[in-house]
Amino acid sequence: MARRYDPDRRQRIIDAAIAVVGERGIAGLSHRSVATAADVPLGSTTYHFASLDELLIAALRQVNRVCLADFARWAEGIDPAAPLAEEVARFIEEALAGDRSRMELEYELYLTALRREAVRPIAAECLDEMVRVLGQRIGDVRTARAVVALTDGLLLQHLLTGQPFDPASVRAGLTGVLG
Repeated sequence: MARRYDPDRRQRIIDAAIAVVGERGIAGLSHRSVATAADVPLGSTTYHFASLDELLIAALRQVNRVCLADFARWAEGIDPAAPLAEEVARFIEEALAGDRSRMELEYELYLTALRREAVRPIAAECLDEMVRVLGQRIGDVRTARAVVALTDGLLLQHLLTGQPFDPASVRAGLTGVLG
């Protein structure tokens, strides 16, 4: 039997892995679940990705590209005349107003790096790039690192608690921390 030419198969597998994690979490990710979701033979997933860590790395890189593009757009739009706390609160508010399932997916993959050492550098690269982008925009890398950490913490807390976003409280808190 001749092999079917399928140049998009690797990408479909990555997309399927992202979909599986989005629907079932990391615990639902397996070569078999991804093969089913991608509508490819099981052997195709292991051909393109010898381990689940390799597949997670590819998935996290793809998700990070979208996340970083959004972050870069926000950083580019920062009003230099506005207080940084105001701009950060705006970013958080816009992020929380978006697709919650997308944010949950991003954090699911991001936090997987805590348990999977092979994935950790990919999560760290994303954070470092966010710091670099924001640091260039505001002219202070140390503040940029603090802002990225604060933003992550605030977003994660809102996702976990489901409490409504209170822009005034966040602005006040950020102003207290950032000055």
